[in-house]
Formats: sequence, C-alpha cells, structure tokens
Amino acid sequence: MEVILLKDVDRLGKAGATVKVKDGFARNLLIPGGSAVLANAANLKRLEQAKQNKIAKLEASKKEAEELKEKLSAISLTLPVLTKDEDEKLYGGITTIDVARALKEEGFNIDKNAVLLEEPIKSLGIYEIAIKLHPEVEAKVKTWVVKK
Repeated sequence: MEVILLKDVDRLGKAGATVKVKDGFARNLLIPGGSAVLANAANLKRLEQAKQNKIAKLEASKKEAEELKEKLSAISLTLPVLTKDEDEKLYGGITTIDVARALKEEGFNIDKNAVLLEEPIKSLGIYEIAIKLHPEVEAKVKTWVVKK
C-alpha cells in the first residue's frame, strides 16, 4: 500500500514522502496515528498544494528579510559604555541583549537570538555585528562602542 507521510517516521522517510508499506502497518499504525494518509489522487493534490503554499511563504519571508536587511545596513548604532580609567577596556561587555535593546530603540524589533556575537565586546571601537534575519539572509550593522 502506498501512503504519504505527514510526519517524519524513523527508518521510513520524511514528511511529504510517498512510500510503499505493508497494508497492516499502514492501517494499524500510520494512518490512525496521523503519521500518514493514503496515496490517492486527492491526497497527492493536497500535498502538492501544501508544498506550493510553503514555498510561497518562504519566498515572502525572504523578501521581507531582504527589505529589513537594506534598512539595517543603512543605520549605525552608538553604544555609550563606562570604561576603566584611561584604558579602552569596558567594565562589563556588550552582549547580544545590549545590541537587541539598541536596535529596539532605533525602531527594529530584533530578537536577541538573531544577533550573532561570538563573544561579548570588551573594548571601545567600531564593530560590524551580524544579524540573522532569515536562514538565507544576514545583515551587518555598524556599531560604535564609545565612552560615556
């Protein structure tokens, strides 16, 4: 019997795949468990439509991310911080939370997990901070860390 998998099934296939299984396995486990449906014309058409919808949503979100990337590339953040004596070392460090907060003040609602910092910034200077907006889109924001 051929079925279309609705969920990933171990040692059988990924969601959306059409696989051939034994009748009892399909009738007793896969179909009642909601992991699969029969591979008939109506279900194949529904699967194809769902794939098209998913592709359209991904394209729309990528386009939004590209537009946001252009806006983010045009701005520069200034982060005033306290420093030790005449050194250029900071008391703390600039973290992803600080960058997200500064972006929010500029009018961009960016999650702290989207800010890509390998380690906190510990000295004054100019930095290019990467922000992951979409799996395929990454923006760079120029950030100035200055004395308060």
